[in-house]
Amino acid sequence: MPNQSPLTVGHIPYLNCEPFFHYLAEYGFSGQMLSGVPSALNHMLQRGELDCSPSSSFEYARNWRDYLLLPGHSISSTGPVGSVLLFSPVPLAELGERTIAITGDSATSINLLRVLLQEFVGLSAVRDEVPEAPVEKLIAAGKPALLIGDRALRVAISRPHGMHRFDLGQLWYQHTGLPFVFALWMVRRDCVARHRTQLQALGLQLTQSRTRFLAEVEHIAAQICLESGLTAQGKIAYWRSIDYALDEAHLKGLQLFFDLCRKYHLLNDEPQIEFLPQG
Repeated sequence: MPNQSPLTVGHIPYLNCEPFFHYLAEYGFSGQMLSGVPSALNHMLQRGELDCSPSSSFEYARNWRDYLLLPGHSISSTGPVGSVLLFSPVPLAELGERTIAITGDSATSINLLRVLLQEFVGLSAVRDEVPEAPVEKLIAAGKPALLIGDRALRVAISRPHGMHRFDLGQLWYQHTGLPFVFALWMVRRDCVARHRTQLQALGLQLTQSRTRFLAEVEHIAAQICLESGLTAQGKIAYWRSIDYALDEAHLKGLQLFFDLCRKYHLLNDEPQIEFLPQG
């Protein structure tokens, strides 16, 4: 008999993940949740501390032999995403001589920035680093920086003086015409035998939670108090701008991202996209 120990699931405490989790328990999820920023959850998945998690698409590409994907679920954008933003005092083409501050919170967004600037802007190289000072302070001082998640939303609202704001989801769509997949629901292969029934149930529970959440979003928005700085109407617009599907167009965009990461030596081999078997 398979071990029916609780399924351990990663939880990202960002607004963009709220639709997945808001009603999850009401649809039968009874596992354990562990919270963290995307990069922290990547490490927890790698170490086997999580069975399943929404996690960076780049993490899947980097360690795909360890994972399977839950079908039908992603955090994507088809156009602007609103919360993966590059702030810069100069146009993109002038960033070749500057170092871009990054937070290290997300592997996907950092590598998307590197790909965009090299493939579509024509920079020969991209310099970035995690600074000692908070990235928000550097943006206020007029330095180029990448922010993601609720931190990006807060800085965008503040409209830092003299800074261009570039939405990486929009840049990707302008150049490719494809969705960009920021995160995937990933399952460790070595936990499937133990948790097959629970994992298959989770896929349905996630669908039920996000479908109900998005149907009721106008009633929910004022109740969600994550520190994004958005008004209730701003939160509604943000949730409605995110694409939570994972269909053929998403997979085509994902494959192109992986191919470009290989082209610019950000990945060593070609990831194979494989899903958790159904039924």
